[in-house]
Amino acid sequence: MEKKLININNDLIKELRKRTSIGVVECKQALIKANGNIELAIDNMRKSGLKTAYKKSGRATSSGLIAVEITSNKQYGIMIEINCETDFVAKDSTFQEFAKTVRITALNEKINSIDVLKTRFEEQRSNIISQVGENINIRRFIVLMGNFLGCYVHGSKIGVIVNVSGDATADLVKHIAMHIAAKNPKYINVDDIPKDAMIREYRIQMDIAVKSGKSYKIAEKITEGRMNKFLNDIVLIKQNFIMDDNKTIEQLLTEYHIRINNFVRFELGENM
Repeated sequence: MEKKLININNDLIKELRKRTSIGVVECKQALIKANGNIELAIDNMRKSGLKTAYKKSGRATSSGLIAVEITSNKQYGIMIEINCETDFVAKDSTFQEFAKTVRITALNEKINSIDVLKTRFEEQRSNIISQVGENINIRRFIVLMGNFLGCYVHGSKIGVIVNVSGDATADLVKHIAMHIAAKNPKYINVDDIPKDAMIREYRIQMDIAVKSGKSYKIAEKITEGRMNKFLNDIVLIKQNFIMDDNKTIEQLLTEYHIRINNFVRFELGENM
């Protein structure tokens, strides 16, 4: 009796890719060979050279790199975090070349979705997993557009893109990006902080001051001082410029007639 052939559709391929992290072509071939039986296809994969990717997929990826690319006109930029398992692989030329290809492609093709980017490089990612013996993950990806973009990457561990307007120079915006990398502000201006966050912090600091035995008036003064420190820690324009501690970022912006419209800061492995 002739064996009935199963239709190898996209849903079967997608399911096999989800379970193995193997590329589309390999998944389709494995399913054809297994006549649509996913479990048999997986067994066959594990017996083949693709088994490494299958075994490594899903393992923790806390190492890797942050990378930034900006167009020559300084108006369009991308930043990406690609993870692997160890610093050894993060420095490996195979991983480095993969990361470079991903970010250059994202920039040149104006890719603006991490899902699109992941799909675009899924086969190559699986191949790299097999080559280096570790799981590889395109974790985060952002696109920033603006009047004038600048960037800074610190040791592939911290990346910043800044969008400014006004009489900006590449060096000045790079220095501002370096400041953001070092000081890690959360907001540009005080008004950007959610009111709930301000109220919560004030209540916490006031409660601490009152419980220390101080009078209410003294507790208010202590709280005011602590709130100023709180703002200096998280508000960019309140911070002293790392290149010149005698001026704040706000004074720097006034001096050079520029405005920071927005910024994005990535730190490798944060919130994992």
